[in-house]
Amino acid sequence: MLYSPILVTHICAGSVGLLSGTAALSFRKGSSRHVLAGRVFVASMLSMAAGAAYLAVVKHQPNNIGGGIFTFYLILTAWMTARRRDRETSRFDWAVLLIPLALGTLAWISGVKVLRNHEDLPGGVPVGMHLFMATVMLLAAAGDVRMLLRGGVVGTQRVVRHLWRMCFGLFIATGSFFLGPSNRPLRLLSALGLGQYLPAALFSTNLYLILTVLPLALLIFWLLRVRFTNAYPRKSLRRGADISSVRV
Repeated sequence: MLYSPILVTHICAGSVGLLSGTAALSFRKGSSRHVLAGRVFVASMLSMAAGAAYLAVVKHQPNNIGGGIFTFYLILTAWMTARRRDRETSRFDWAVLLIPLALGTLAWISGVKVLRNHEDLPGGVPVGMHLFMATVMLLAAAGDVRMLLRGGVVGTQRVVRHLWRMCFGLFIATGSFFLGPSNRPLRLLSALGLGQYLPAALFSTNLYLILTVLPLALLIFWLLRVRFTNAYPRKSLRRGADISSVRV
């Protein structure tokens, strides 16, 4: 299992996803570099999430199954939001809505059960983080319902939906990589034989924590920029236009 093709693909896709996601956030929105980095990010994150869910099933890790599926859902719906026209929806949106609704409900039930019984979650996941993720899942489901009842999203609503889902998907990936129980950065550097030549600061938990929450900080920055500035049109785009055609 340690050297299975699925695991290797998962690791490689996750690494590419972290790098391309950082690049996409750094480049000017709507530029050719941003569009290219975004496409690489979507492809790598979908591969990473699918691999994570499969490996979690094989290893009997229910929390990671939900995490992989939810990450896949976030990136897929974020990509669809960017590619569609204003107010465009389909029956697929009603079906995919069941993913965060089911995952969030089950996660809340298991989290409350753990709190009542004073137990620990499998894999050492803090119950607070577990309930936080459950809440985000339900908020994502609520956002889907709101979008469908309103007949789609338009202008600023589209870019907000695209941004928060992309950034939160990246946050899940950074959290898994930097703060996962396997301590992946340390294992990777050690496997390459570089650990003894690098400063101790690179192995600091505080550094890993900063890198993990950075996507959330950038998410807040971009949401404020979109909501409270004129960086993005607040009305419908011309027919056939997509988010990547607008520079932010």
